[in-house]
Amino acid sequence: MSSPSTASSTPTSSPKMTVLQVLPSLVSGGVETGTIDIAKALVDQGHLAIVISSGGPMVKQLEATGARHITLPVQSKNPHRIWKNAQRLKKIIKDYKIDLVHARSRAPAWSCYWATKNTSTPFITTFHGTYGHHSKLKRWYNAVMLHSNQTIAVSNFIAKHIQTIYLNQLHAIQVIHRGIDTDKFNPQSVTPDALTALKQQWDIPDNKLVLMLPGRITRWKGHRVLIEALSKIDTSQLICLMVGDGQGKTQYRQELDQLIQQHHLEKQVKFVGACRDMPTAYKLANIVISASTDPEAFGRVACEAQAMDCLVIATAHGGSQETMADCQRNFLCLPNDVDSMATSLTRAITKLQDQNEAIFSESRAHIEQHFSLKKMCQATLTLYAKHLDCNRDGN
Repeated sequence: MSSPSTASSTPTSSPKMTVLQVLPSLVSGGVETGTIDIAKALVDQGHLAIVISSGGPMVKQLEATGARHITLPVQSKNPHRIWKNAQRLKKIIKDYKIDLVHARSRAPAWSCYWATKNTSTPFITTFHGTYGHHSKLKRWYNAVMLHSNQTIAVSNFIAKHIQTIYLNQLHAIQVIHRGIDTDKFNPQSVTPDALTALKQQWDIPDNKLVLMLPGRITRWKGHRVLIEALSKIDTSQLICLMVGDGQGKTQYRQELDQLIQQHHLEKQVKFVGACRDMPTAYKLANIVISASTDPEAFGRVACEAQAMDCLVIATAHGGSQETMADCQRNFLCLPNDVDSMATSLTRAITKLQDQNEAIFSESRAHIEQHFSLKKMCQATLTLYAKHLDCNRDGN
């Protein structure tokens, strides 16, 4: 939910790299944001960054970093199209003298695999999620992410998942946690005017505790669980904001509206749509909730909120279990469990009556130390340089 920002340092003296990242599209999401973050880090350190996707509104953000975008239909899962994309990629690798290719999704990875194999170009992949894996065909399709020189796992949870599901794939895996911009996601970065404007836009009363669930309006984000949990506690002094893009899923939204009406929560629960200024949104919130019923591969929301002086409720599975600071772990709840969510809500609301500066300070320090954007970019560029050096030595 964040947008790319400064993660650079002084230009490196190491050999210049031309790195190609490939992903399905640049519409929205953590994969897209991470791609742009790495492109910016490359450019800021004097390297060349090229990204291939089918396009989208985030192309402007990418090009603003100084990176170059090339449009190809790499979102397609059609085998014929994947093969044609491989031929185009092979030519691009040669024409642009690409030193290393980094694929971030399965269909593009198949094209990249064939293209890099033909051109002897170092090939990196990032395993961003668990993917569907309940059939041999699915596991075979997914395993292209393990046909690279090295695979990045975005969390220890994902690394363990790979080792458990793909037992026959002997492969080098490196965990590089996704990172957030702790300069941008900083309580001090939010101006009073911005906070006032957003409160007015969303019509938030001054005397209410603000709960917030950021995330796309899709089933696995756990909106139903949260609404059911709210029906079990005293909501007279709070308002709950559902912040995120509906993505055209009108049937699910209608189900949620009916559930809200059923529990008489129309005055407590508001859908406010997507928000471009998430630091201000977090500053507005007292408690941020990640209610995902399926495990998050990483859990960007929990990291951003912990950096922004919020108490954070998250479901105790997936990447969220490794991103939560010790002082926030008391608010973890069981996934897809209404009673457990209600207990965590009550616990966090009660905690708000205390002085929580120590929790906020410890939480922010935890994020800065382990999950910063700078740390992610440095680790990724170091990995690029390592494989580029190995390839040069091999030649």
